[in-house]
Amino acid sequence: MLLHLRGSRGKMGILLIRRVGLFCRSAHLSPQNLEYRPIKKVMVANRGEIAIRVFRACTELGIRTVAVYSEQDTGQMHRQKADEAYLIGRGLSPVAAYLHIPDIIKVAKENNVDAIHPGYGFLSERADFAQACADAGVRFIGPSPEVVHKMGDKVEARALAIKAGVPVVPGTDAPISSLKEAEEFAKTYSFPIIFKAAYGGGGRGMRVVRDYEELEENYQRAYSEALAAFGNGALFVEKFIEKPRHIEVQILGDKYGNVIHLYERDCSIQRRHQKVVEIAPAAQLDPHLRHRLTSDSVNLAKQVGYENAGTVEFLVDKHGKHYFIEVNSRLQVEHTVTEEITDVDLVHAQLRVCEGRSLPELGLEQDKIQINGCAIQCRVTTEDPSRGFQPDTGRIEVFRSGEGMGIRLDSASAFQGAIISPHYDSLLVKVIASGKDHPTAATKMHRALTEFRVRGVKVGNVTCKVGWLSPV
Repeated sequence: MLLHLRGSRGKMGILLIRRVGLFCRSAHLSPQNLEYRPIKKVMVANRGEIAIRVFRACTELGIRTVAVYSEQDTGQMHRQKADEAYLIGRGLSPVAAYLHIPDIIKVAKENNVDAIHPGYGFLSERADFAQACADAGVRFIGPSPEVVHKMGDKVEARALAIKAGVPVVPGTDAPISSLKEAEEFAKTYSFPIIFKAAYGGGGRGMRVVRDYEELEENYQRAYSEALAAFGNGALFVEKFIEKPRHIEVQILGDKYGNVIHLYERDCSIQRRHQKVVEIAPAAQLDPHLRHRLTSDSVNLAKQVGYENAGTVEFLVDKHGKHYFIEVNSRLQVEHTVTEEITDVDLVHAQLRVCEGRSLPELGLEQDKIQINGCAIQCRVTTEDPSRGFQPDTGRIEVFRSGEGMGIRLDSASAFQGAIISPHYDSLLVKVIASGKDHPTAATKMHRALTEFRVRGVKVGNVTCKVGWLSPV
């Protein structure tokens, strides 16, 4: 339209269109729109595939990217994919380097970084990191430090869920301080029960107890695991739900109180409490249950003033009753399947929300979010099935991936010659298959996985059967 305008009349037309555009934009925003501040440079305080995922989104939006890397990661792909890269944690252990907040903040300030994306894992759910960013005048791409703290404390998050009217699994209201408290809980609610780390997740610090004989040993093991993984051994106890479905809801909030959901993911296929296959939307989910899950998620997020992307997790028992588990105040590993079925780029949305855009301004309103088809994600990991899925390390001698229509691959070290380190997570590549329905997506996934050839390190999850992925 603008190309056909000529002369002064054309200039007036352009001016009019610009004014109309500004008027339309202002209609979506409150007076708080003065908070809008464009982001010109983003650091990702992470490594591997999630760092590359964020870099790609930034590049698409014209934002300059900054990588950080440990001494052990000098040859890693995420360093090469960024516009700038800086060493952190000199002399520290491989994991400690990515947890060293002073170094990360120093690099950000010295290189004029506007915002930091935490990825997932490492510092992504640390309220002190979010606060350190704020104190340094660097934006944290995620919720406020206060919300990160509330959601990171599972006991407080549980109390907030109860206040919001969201059903929860029967459990202790605060971390237990002795084995005796666990015994009293078991007497009241009967076995099985489960110990959970109060200040962490990912399957660590979780122990199921089915009778009194197992109680003391599992209490001690859960405490030790939580202490080693999160620096705090605090535990709380819940009634254990037998053979539940693990359903999580993707939420997105802005600075103006708007919160939407992007439907649910089924993460029930797990090994040692860790997800290995994720499906969106959940197969054969009752529409009324879907409505309750999504409504409860949005209500809880609104109650705490949630901003940016997050996930509300639930268990669904065999009777169709749902119970709140936790909120993950970050981008999830499995965010990919939600993107595939909604056509919403969650990282783009995170960046724009952090800049101060409202969800309506971004076209993200609830009635516009629709489910289109199905998507399945399988995590291909460098683990040896013959050794109980222990992580394997070494050099990848041969790598051939499964590709083609309907297949998306998110990776960082999935190439011939890559060195698989013993220091980090064993995830090699995320394989995402999408199709018009569950059977179509499952068939594409099976075909893609059978095309994979990896030599030099052992891999898990590349022999998934179609039956595992199809609706039950």
